[in-house]
Amino acid sequence: MPVRDLIIVGAGPSGLSAAIAAKERGLDYQVLEKGSLVNSIYHFPPQMVFFTTPELLEIGGIPFITPYDKPTRAEALRYYRRVRDKFDLQVSFGETVLSVTCEPDHDDQPQSSQSPKSLQKAFETESALSASSAVNDGPAVFAIETRSARGVRRVRHARNVLLAIGYYDRPNMLNVPGEDLPHVHHYYGEPHPYYRQRVVIVGGGNSAAESALEMHRAGAHVTLVHRRAELKPSIKYWVRPDIENRIKEGSIAARFNTCVKEIRPTSIVVTAAPSAGTAPSAVTAAPSAVTAPSGQGQESTLEPEGDIELPADAVFLLIGYHADWDLMAKAGIELTDRRAPCLNPETFETSVPGLFVAGGAVAGMDTGNIFIENGRFHGEKIVEVIARRSEAL
Repeated sequence: MPVRDLIIVGAGPSGLSAAIAAKERGLDYQVLEKGSLVNSIYHFPPQMVFFTTPELLEIGGIPFITPYDKPTRAEALRYYRRVRDKFDLQVSFGETVLSVTCEPDHDDQPQSSQSPKSLQKAFETESALSASSAVNDGPAVFAIETRSARGVRRVRHARNVLLAIGYYDRPNMLNVPGEDLPHVHHYYGEPHPYYRQRVVIVGGGNSAAESALEMHRAGAHVTLVHRRAELKPSIKYWVRPDIENRIKEGSIAARFNTCVKEIRPTSIVVTAAPSAGTAPSAVTAAPSAVTAPSGQGQESTLEPEGDIELPADAVFLLIGYHADWDLMAKAGIELTDRRAPCLNPETFETSVPGLFVAGGAVAGMDTGNIFIENGRFHGEKIVEVIARRSEAL
């Protein structure tokens, strides 16, 4: 059976960066992407503008040319297409990875019995080279089971696997009744369909703020519901005064310290959020904590046990996203209590020798810590480790 040096799962900026490095080091590699090139960016709202400057999105030494201070989604898609073509990278599109397992004949190395915290501590105290010699007495072979867009299954093999799977594909869930109704959305696209519609947006970050403003200006009647006392401090600096002023003047209604209890076909039932210090409502992955109130927050007007029903023709649950934790766990990767993979911070190797994680998937529930700007360098470091090990065999 053909065995590659490296299979990279995900054709986002981190995965493409790793592919460029692998090609430059002469490794036999393949990128597997379940969707399109930079699939997460493709699924951003069409009118989206990045928070960062263009040079911080660059990979492979290819300049990102734009006349604007902040690049747009369309420009980013064009740029990464150019990068892929420039390096003629091997990318298989429409191929979903179902599982990553170590072949039985090669799985002769015992798995760690340490807890995630102790394993993380151990990783942090060893160097990349010592980690290499400690875990690679013999090269393992991974079996990567995939399914094509046409439903065809196959198994690929590689000595190393890099999961650059991001987190935008899997929305955090509220786990409330009615969340699966057809008018409930976890992604926002265009404002036009919601003209003269009653829209409830749940969330307090960039996605919630920007979608609220766009739908308001497209003629929707918007209500923002947030379980905290104020909007998140991470909101883009040019968006924050706009959304705060719209809330202040009443053109966008807002209910802070308020949680969703149930979603109905034409309405949404909300209730007062738990008081400070108690656990939040049933959000699968809690957003990062907010900073001290800035004066824009409002206390809930609901009684501690009181509910209120808000009319809603459409509901947007924009409360964040998370990586495919099941894929990582089933591959044998230890996860922390924040569901981040335990890995060596120098090599990005996980608790499974030869299995690496890069980009947004490194963050676990704290997705605000990893962006394209810093995640794009992970792949280069990983390929350097793999290349050195290959040379030493």
